[in-house]
Amino acid sequence: MVRGELKQKRRLRACRKSARLRLKLKPMLARLSFVLGLVIAAPGAAFAQELRGHGGPVRAVAVAPDGELAITGSFDQSVILWRLSAGAAEAVLRFHEGSVNAVLALDNGRFASGGEDGRIALWTAGKPEPDRVIEGHKGPISALALSADGGRIASASWDGTARVTTLADGSARVLEGHQGQVNGVAFLPGAVVTSGYDATLRFWPDDGSVPTMITLPAVLNAVAAAPDGEVAVAGGDGVLRLVRPGAEVADIAIAEAPLVGLAISRDGTTLAAGGIRGNVAIVDRAARRVRANLSGPGLPVWSLAFTPDGRELLSGGADRLVRRWDAVTGEHLGQVVPRAGRDVLAEFQGERGAQVFRACAACHTLTPDDGNRAGPTLHGVFGRRIATQPGYAFSPALRDMDIVWSRETIARLFEIGPNAMTPGTKMPEQVITSAEDRQALVEWLEKVTR
Repeated sequence: MVRGELKQKRRLRACRKSARLRLKLKPMLARLSFVLGLVIAAPGAAFAQELRGHGGPVRAVAVAPDGELAITGSFDQSVILWRLSAGAAEAVLRFHEGSVNAVLALDNGRFASGGEDGRIALWTAGKPEPDRVIEGHKGPISALALSADGGRIASASWDGTARVTTLADGSARVLEGHQGQVNGVAFLPGAVVTSGYDATLRFWPDDGSVPTMITLPAVLNAVAAAPDGEVAVAGGDGVLRLVRPGAEVADIAIAEAPLVGLAISRDGTTLAAGGIRGNVAIVDRAARRVRANLSGPGLPVWSLAFTPDGRELLSGGADRLVRRWDAVTGEHLGQVVPRAGRDVLAEFQGERGAQVFRACAACHTLTPDDGNRAGPTLHGVFGRRIATQPGYAFSPALRDMDIVWSRETIARLFEIGPNAMTPGTKMPEQVITSAEDRQALVEWLEKVTR
């Protein structure tokens, strides 16, 4: 009996001690629950840090004036409309025959898309088909811009022209003069500016007078204009240049590879430049310096856009994602996870052919497992007839061509350029001027694509 009574007393003491501990912990747990509730309910905490949905590289991105909607276009031929607060897609729209290379946010839930098919589609959110289609270009559209008053759309095209279309009546002004594809277009006060593969920046006055031309040291891939009239242009040499007619050009070195993506904040204070190797730099325009370098997954960044308040940056690239960044600190909103798989070129370090091919790796894979990207896989390309790779949507112009890929035909393609050898192709214009480099490339391709 004595032993049983001792056990009972010990149990009672343990229960009282446990009760006292719970009373002490209760306020602490309540405070912790409150803090966790704040974290979970904090503005922005619920949205997805990456927008996933495209089946190909994201070629274009834009944000609506209210900051609620984002519009993206892809090599997968689709346009996706996103609700940024939810981080979710609201609609997947298909209209263009070929890749969607440019998108543009208008007002009142409207937006525009420009495609490889040379057409501009005008959309209203919530409708599955375009309200209107603007035609006129004879080649892929590469960029779109909206005038300050919202009444005109400017389009740049690989047909060598830019067009300024008045939305009210559909009339268009054609800007001709570039020698080769026009890659960028933007509106300035009283003018339109275009950038081209011919390394020229051209300023076209609204009154139709003779344009001003500035020749720069590299191919010009994109252009953006600040409210005060200064122009930023992304160079194929990795340099971001700030230009005013009649003033000295300011050079800001960004990368050792071509810049292909460019955006400017609404107030004009901040620029973002993205490169073919995945680098993105945030630039203080007034100070002429890089404020932050964004650490991405190492894949080409084709498109960039700021939110209207300038505090967030969206980037679209070859990994098929739209990533979200804090444009003030440069921090990625969420973990950056490379999605490219292993670097298949790493094992060929020092081989000239592999070095030459790096410029092609953004669009073409080499192995049967990696499949098609913006361009068809090159696995098994030797002996294959043009436009016959399964699962890839080739340009209609290529399907009737009588070309079989061999050392000779591939070398010829890069000797005279895709536009000359395969007119109507969606492949960007690329010429390898060195015969030794062409030979190294085809010999290496023959070895690694079997």
